[in-house]
Amino acid sequence: MERAVVRITVFGLLLALATTLPNKDDWDIYSFHINSTVSSRYATTVITSRVANRMDESKEIEFQVRIPKNAFISKFRMFIEGQVYDGVVKGKESARQQYTEAVSRGESAGLVSSVGRTLEEFKTSVTVAAHKKVTFELTYEELLKRTLGKYELQIHARPMQPVKDFKVDVHINEKTGINFIEIKGGLSTKALANAITKTHADKQAWVYFYPTEDQQKTCDSCGEQGMNGDLVIVYDVNRDTSLGEIKKSDGYFVHHFAPSSLARIPKNVVFIIDQSGSMHGKKIQQTRIALIHILSDLAEEDHFGLFTFDSNLFHWKRELVQANKENVESAKTFARNIVDRGATDINRAVLEGARMLNAHPREGSASILILLTDGDPTSGVTNVEVIHSNVRQAIADKFPLYCLGFGFDVNFEFLEKMSLQNNGVARRIYEDSDADLQLKGFYEEVATPLLIDVTMIYNGGTNLTQTNFSQFYNGSEIVVAGQITDNDIETFTPQVVAISRSRKVTFSETNTTVESTGTVSNSHIQRVWAYLTVKQLLEKELLLSGAEKENVKKEILELSLKYNFVTPLTSMVVTKPPGEKTDVLHKPKEGEAHSPPMSGGTWAQHYPVGYSPPIRSGRFRSGGFSPQLHDASGRRRLSTRPHQVQVPDDESYLMSGMLPFPPETGLTPSRAPHVDTARGKVRPTFVPDRATKAPVSHRFLLKSENLSLPLCFDVTGDVRLKLLHHPTRELSVNGELDSVMNGGFKKIVIHLNTDLHVEVDTNKIIVRDGQTLTRHRGQDVFTAGSLSVIRRDEEIDVAVGDTRVVILLHVKDGEKLLWPVLRQQPLEDNVTGILALKPAVYEELQQTPSIKLKIKDQEVDVTRADAVDYSIVSPPTLDCWLMSAGSVLQRRLEDFMVTQL
Repeated sequence: MERAVVRITVFGLLLALATTLPNKDDWDIYSFHINSTVSSRYATTVITSRVANRMDESKEIEFQVRIPKNAFISKFRMFIEGQVYDGVVKGKESARQQYTEAVSRGESAGLVSSVGRTLEEFKTSVTVAAHKKVTFELTYEELLKRTLGKYELQIHARPMQPVKDFKVDVHINEKTGINFIEIKGGLSTKALANAITKTHADKQAWVYFYPTEDQQKTCDSCGEQGMNGDLVIVYDVNRDTSLGEIKKSDGYFVHHFAPSSLARIPKNVVFIIDQSGSMHGKKIQQTRIALIHILSDLAEEDHFGLFTFDSNLFHWKRELVQANKENVESAKTFARNIVDRGATDINRAVLEGARMLNAHPREGSASILILLTDGDPTSGVTNVEVIHSNVRQAIADKFPLYCLGFGFDVNFEFLEKMSLQNNGVARRIYEDSDADLQLKGFYEEVATPLLIDVTMIYNGGTNLTQTNFSQFYNGSEIVVAGQITDNDIETFTPQVVAISRSRKVTFSETNTTVESTGTVSNSHIQRVWAYLTVKQLLEKELLLSGAEKENVKKEILELSLKYNFVTPLTSMVVTKPPGEKTDVLHKPKEGEAHSPPMSGGTWAQHYPVGYSPPIRSGRFRSGGFSPQLHDASGRRRLSTRPHQVQVPDDESYLMSGMLPFPPETGLTPSRAPHVDTARGKVRPTFVPDRATKAPVSHRFLLKSENLSLPLCFDVTGDVRLKLLHHPTRELSVNGELDSVMNGGFKKIVIHLNTDLHVEVDTNKIIVRDGQTLTRHRGQDVFTAGSLSVIRRDEEIDVAVGDTRVVILLHVKDGEKLLWPVLRQQPLEDNVTGILALKPAVYEELQQTPSIKLKIKDQEVDVTRADAVDYSIVSPPTLDCWLMSAGSVLQRRLEDFMVTQL
């Protein structure tokens, strides 16, 4: 019997906060439970936290948990003084109207959220009277996906306070039988061994984790603030060569198909590797490492091709060859010599990969096309719709295209759509120390095809989820759900037809039985169908436009409301006690640049792995330490939750699945940063806000090398710019323009290494150094690592090694604005960004009939204009030669734009 394993992520974190120091006598998380039930791969997890206010006055208590990205929140409730406050899922538009009404009265507040590789973060709060208690309860659901033959349940425990009643209960029920179950992770150490109990009885397994308060302080990663680590439960189920496991209940069915003992199909694979300039540094190094490992794993009966691209193509060989030892070693040598350079011609690269596979038909084999890129198409065909059309025509449904998007500069939606159109998937590769392992891990998922052209047939079935799959890989699982026509189990006949090597194979109902479950599982089977249907419709909606797109969105909304799922098209309205605040969240899509706009704004936003949103000060959170805010003298002061105000008695608040920067940071949903964790910088893309008023322009000056007039150009719209990138020092500076005509910046964010972030706006400075967050106003001097900051009345002086940036504070038309100036030029010549531009060198060619300048052998038409020089403390207005941004920059303006700060 083959062993199969399923993975689930269950992250539970409770945060209890008060606006005083975290003394044990002030508050008490007296109970924290995580209860997860897994039945036939569908997991329902309930996180319950009970907190008592020990103070003689009312205090605000917060609840925060992390849940898997693939999960849908289905219930949230609070219990306060005998009253139950239930959440209700509503359509986004309905929720937006309620939120807008609150905003119009000045009663809105933000909600902090973040997203890592696999997690979203949920957070809410409520005011608890003196010596009273509150219970938070959150439920979410997820269909577990089989990856590399494994299912894992990962529980992250970090209450940051020893909890008297802390426990994790897991119950797994698999009708085909559980082959084995193991406990791993950082918390499965000798110090905690006797806190873990495991019971396995054929089709069921139970895991209990009940550490004492002393144990919560004495494990390897624990301390006085309690536990901090992972508990990982790994299990697999018994499988055979039959049709698989089919369960039905009251008119619905779910089919898990993963046959074992099948012969592997030889594959034809072409690797398309981006070597453009943006792959510089660690990304290209990790790509080389991963590619060499992947080449080593090719089977000799496989055939493969490999080439790199920038604006040109660089072949190892122009045709596919057998993966024998000599060819593999030659390809490894090619991989070791890949260097970054040039632009990004994705269209030409993918079409070439398709040509190579089309030119190499091989009976009894499976073809795969794998693209790795870290950027947008910048060379050749750059219109994404044209690229999509070209690629569809070239592939013509003959093989899948898998797109790996490296980092956060990449246009992930473009890659996702291109993959889905060609029977593949897109995967983001996070810029981190393990990026090479991420690449290798993805390849392993598709390395061993077992079946191709898989068709799932259900006579007597209707309203089916996806039934056609281009390939089935070893270690994966196909899941189909649907309704049984007229609930007639006798006429319901499932069958699977596929190609194994060069022969047709059929899996029929004669190999298995359709199990009819009791009423307990009735809702369970139906919810699996609803979950799968919504997930697949969300993918389908990405590929459509016009009326078809709207019809699919309507279907998603109807199902989400019926089954109480918080999805990207719904929000949850949670009734709170009288006088509470209105908060807003939303559930984003992968790669989404910002939250759906809501009138009055919303703080909901997601972040990449390696970046935790700053924590509002003055509170203790059992999910992590929230440092105290400080005044200019460095003394601790109490926090009052800026930007959140009381609302009328019957107000509610909105939640829609996930979470951003706190309000005091000023980062709006479309402004939250994505961090390049490998280099410690933020790399955004330009996403203009949808506004009814005309976009404003900002005029930039580039001084000349001699006494000639400076050059100037305009930047129009709500734009975020890359001001400075110093790769040697892992320093990045990005800025967001304000809404004042010919104004400046409203926010500038500085990133040093991977864990130091300084955000400057016109009123304050927020510094996040690892887990420590401080807020500075007024004149102040502080250091963090190698970075020093001096705040004066009208400027902020930032120094890092050989680099010094001064941010000037100006006032225009009554509005404050920021303007950065590079006061000390770095010694290295690899520094980029607006501030790193060299002085202009040009030649005046003629004055009539039009003015022309010659810049780097190009003749440019210009006009005489003027611009305010904000690099001066008392800014003067200077004459300048006005031209396009591209002419001044000698590159596209988009190359200096970022998606996020």
